[in-house]
Amino acid sequence: MADGYVWFEGIAFPVPDFKPEVLREVRDKFVVKDEDVITVTYPKSGTNWLMEIVCLIHSKGDPKWVQSVPNWQRAPWVETAHGYEILQNSEGPRIFTSHLPIQLFPKSFFHSKAKVIYGMRNPRDVFVSSYFFMQKLNVAKKPETQQQYLEWFLQGNVVYGSWFEHIRGWLSRRQCENFLVVSYEELTKDTRSVVEKICQFLGKELKPEEIDLVLKYSSFEFMKENKMSNFSTLPDMFLNEGFSLQRKGVTGDWKNHFTVAQAEVFDEVYQQNMAGFPPKLFPWE
Repeated sequence: MADGYVWFEGIAFPVPDFKPEVLREVRDKFVVKDEDVITVTYPKSGTNWLMEIVCLIHSKGDPKWVQSVPNWQRAPWVETAHGYEILQNSEGPRIFTSHLPIQLFPKSFFHSKAKVIYGMRNPRDVFVSSYFFMQKLNVAKKPETQQQYLEWFLQGNVVYGSWFEHIRGWLSRRQCENFLVVSYEELTKDTRSVVEKICQFLGKELKPEEIDLVLKYSSFEFMKENKMSNFSTLPDMFLNEGFSLQRKGVTGDWKNHFTVAQAEVFDEVYQQNMAGFPPKLFPWE
């Protein structure tokens, strides 16, 4: 794995805005409140889509909030120095976000009634989306080839560590009443049903026309153009100029990028790591 990362408990993080002392304090001292709503994902699993939906449910579909406040302030990443500071000074119910594996998550959550929505996605699509994202990221070493990045990914030598460890850890919570699993594939296939499921989980009663507004303003097209959602306002030190977070917004794109040999290797590692989980739990091949 490349040098130049912040390492904490064997997990790599990008240098800007990540500090071991903050990560340690988040895990050991941050107080999660019972009324908090937290979206948790492995990177490139539909994180920002899920954040946008939750924020729009909170505003009953009114887009003013999502169009005037950057998403990293509306639903800050608890593990970043900037996000942690915002949350420390926030009053009332909070919406926040995390990519942290379960072992680094705030310990106080596990004794709270706070609600976690865990978003998952076919790891093959996660890999492809992550590979293209890395090409535009200025705060991490870019892989020289897709094959090199595949090796890093399967070994867990990437930012936020192993996808397999992340999902195994968090899915151990799937029977808890304050934990909801949604998938990128379900969101893509029937967004309304998933939004309604999230509303029910959060105890939010939205009228059909309010659900319509949530769907409209969290759509790929609207988010791609919304500067408060597409990360285009971040300084160039983080991302290439002209970057937009939304690339394709589809499922199954991995089939356009994997070689047969790569698919076979990936499947072998997947089967080894996900043994014991019922296949019906995952809405992908």
